[in-house]
Amino acid sequence: MTSRSPTYLELPVNVPSRGSKAFVRWFCTTSMLRTSLLRSLESMSAVTWSLFQPVCCLPPWLRYHDSGKEKTCAPSVGQWNMINKKMINGGIIDNWACVSFSRMRPEEVHRFCCDLIQMCNMTGMSVNPRPLVDNRSASPNHIENALRDVYRRTTEMLGKQGHEKQLQLLIVILPEVSGSYGKIKKVCETDLGIVSQCCLPRHAARPNKQYLENVALKINVKVGGRNTVLERAFVRNGIPFVSEVPTIIFGADVTHPPPGEDSASSIAAVVASMDWPEITKYRGLVSAQPHRQEIIEDLFSVTKDPQRGNVNGGMIRELLIAFRRKTGQRPERILFYRDGVSEGQFSHVLLHEMDAIRKACASLEEGYMPPVTFVVVQKRHHTRLFPEVHGRRDMTDKSGNILPGTVVDLMICHPTEFDFYLCSHAGIQGTSRPTHYHVLYDENHFTADALQSLTNNLCYTYARCTRAVSVVPPAYYAHLAAFRARYYVEGDSSDGGSTPGSSGQAAIAREGPVEVRQLPKIKDNVKDVMFYC
Repeated sequence: MTSRSPTYLELPVNVPSRGSKAFVRWFCTTSMLRTSLLRSLESMSAVTWSLFQPVCCLPPWLRYHDSGKEKTCAPSVGQWNMINKKMINGGIIDNWACVSFSRMRPEEVHRFCCDLIQMCNMTGMSVNPRPLVDNRSASPNHIENALRDVYRRTTEMLGKQGHEKQLQLLIVILPEVSGSYGKIKKVCETDLGIVSQCCLPRHAARPNKQYLENVALKINVKVGGRNTVLERAFVRNGIPFVSEVPTIIFGADVTHPPPGEDSASSIAAVVASMDWPEITKYRGLVSAQPHRQEIIEDLFSVTKDPQRGNVNGGMIRELLIAFRRKTGQRPERILFYRDGVSEGQFSHVLLHEMDAIRKACASLEEGYMPPVTFVVVQKRHHTRLFPEVHGRRDMTDKSGNILPGTVVDLMICHPTEFDFYLCSHAGIQGTSRPTHYHVLYDENHFTADALQSLTNNLCYTYARCTRAVSVVPPAYYAHLAAFRARYYVEGDSSDGGSTPGSSGQAAIAREGPVEVRQLPKIKDNVKDVMFYC
């Protein structure tokens, strides 16, 4: 083998002082990571890649606003930046406010807000430089009262100005002690109907340009803007299977309570694209369901009403209606990315959820049956891909991992079914884990190349950063929405159910089914934007 890249052996900038406990912990962790990484590469790289030659999807060109110096961008090794670029659709914020629960001085809060608003305007948004009301500092012990007071004051101010609009954005600086994020999000999104952006005080006190840029990206999509769009979306039939006819892309996920919690509900989330052909804005819905049930119950539902009889509902139906309201067209093609399903549940999930999709479509219009492609997204597997020659820069990224866009659909995949491994992201630390996409049902007759290319291209449209992500964004957003909804019922004790752990409460053995605790309703104006980002 050729000489290895020294990337893994570089020391971080902030090394704890020698002799301290922090230094000992840092040294042990760093040594363990270096050893495990080098051993894995030595033992596995040559063996794995000697079996097959993978294919690499080319990164898509991205479109930014014409007013920027750079109107298009070609990502390099899975990443790019916002230098000389402006958001394709910058949000407009006339009314905003800030509340700080930290120990930051008022002048520091003011300076941070000025820097953040300046960055938002520099990157293509249009934000009023002055807050609607003066910045407020409050005690972490009175979070709910402070939020309601800011809402009351801003509502009164807008009423005096003769505006029917409400506060568009609330910047919240969190307390130094963790534990308040969930309460803030619950009050803002389910009680007051305010879109909020939370910032940690250690970042707000000394913000750097990269941090402000990342926060601006999140704020833009929370107020209804778009950060970037695939260049091919503006070309007639530019994105195969998407640009041809109105297409809606769904993402779905279910998060479960941690082990030991036998009374908490599982939470299902479904997101769907609301813009065609750009496919960058996603509306999210959440629903509680029985403990540790993987099948999503509320995709389609029928309830009895004394006056109206049977009433059709469910998340799929609501999202299809929202798509038609936003675009003026009904979806003629459905692509459904389903996260969090193990192989043993494939047939069960497909049978129930495909049936729900069919019923939701039929309930809108007689004979309405758009073709559906149902894809399961899996990250929890043990497959890893390594370059045959670790030292070659044309085969690896900066971390020594395989290049973003690498696709494997032979040899290690199912011999008869439609599945593939895609590593769409650039590695940062450790060995990159490719995502496994398994097509359970395909009425759209995707070719392997078309679905692989589309999935890879979508990974470049993730709103929260200027990097290609490892999981297709609809599935990623569904996970974020489900994680957010758990805060509504559990506060900051939730870990989203993605890793083992304890919620801090004693497990209580219960007999029989536990009643599902319904989630508080998210305000309509919040649901209209990507509040979960």
